[in-house]
Amino acid sequence: MRGSARRTTGLTLIEMTLVVATIALLVGFAVPAVRSLLGSFHSEGGARSMIEATLSSARAMAVSHQRYVGVRFQKGCIAKDASRPLDRLVEAPQYMIFIMHDKEATGLGSGFRAIEGLQPVRLPETMGVMALGAMAEDAATGDEDFDTTEELNDVMTFSVVFSPAGKLIVHDVQVRNRDGVADPDNGSGGSGGASHDQVFNSPKNICTDGTGRFVQDDYPALGLEKEPSVTSFVLYDRERLAEVFERDPPGVWSEYLQRLAVDETIFVSPYTGKLISSE
Repeated sequence: MRGSARRTTGLTLIEMTLVVATIALLVGFAVPAVRSLLGSFHSEGGARSMIEATLSSARAMAVSHQRYVGVRFQKGCIAKDASRPLDRLVEAPQYMIFIMHDKEATGLGSGFRAIEGLQPVRLPETMGVMALGAMAEDAATGDEDFDTTEELNDVMTFSVVFSPAGKLIVHDVQVRNRDGVADPDNGSGGSGGASHDQVFNSPKNICTDGTGRFVQDDYPALGLEKEPSVTSFVLYDRERLAEVFERDPPGVWSEYLQRLAVDETIFVSPYTGKLISSE
């Protein structure tokens, strides 16, 4: 009887070893490139690109909806105690929130609310944004010292607004929940009423049951009230600010902010929404 040849399929041990070695080599080459790509989103250039894209989107929405539309820059409220809503302010993430003028919903002539269906855009972990325009004027004389967390929250909370014509403008902004309730309380005994807005809400609702993520503009003691929108701001290094804030007395970290205001101001182009450095 003739023996029939038996055919086998698959890889030999040597071939498998070569495949694994080749894959490992390719991964080794790719990892630095991927890390570099991810790192670029956390750099100042990456933050600028994110902000420009967000402002451009807001400008386009203002034209398409024929409404005042803007971008709200604000720290998320991560405090657990409603009586101390600014706890952990420096370490809290900062977001860009799309807002739209809506007098009917908010009950305010200068009232804005979050645009439904658009999620807040989180800024890179390493960078933050502050509006220090007024501080730049006082930097030379040292008239302005930011010595409280409330004052710091004030400069970290601001809006950039575009008109229905797509032009950057200065417009009074008071951001409130979509229900138009001032100082809402979803529990019993609240004088203002309840709001289940998941974006802007009161410190009590945010800290008690997680209803909302950002404190609305009805709390002047926290630096949150009606304010004009801005046309310029600065980027800052969050790690550097945290270091200065924790280590040095108020006057010293105030000087750090003053240097930023004078040297690092970024302007928003009134016609395109693109960012222009002061240099």
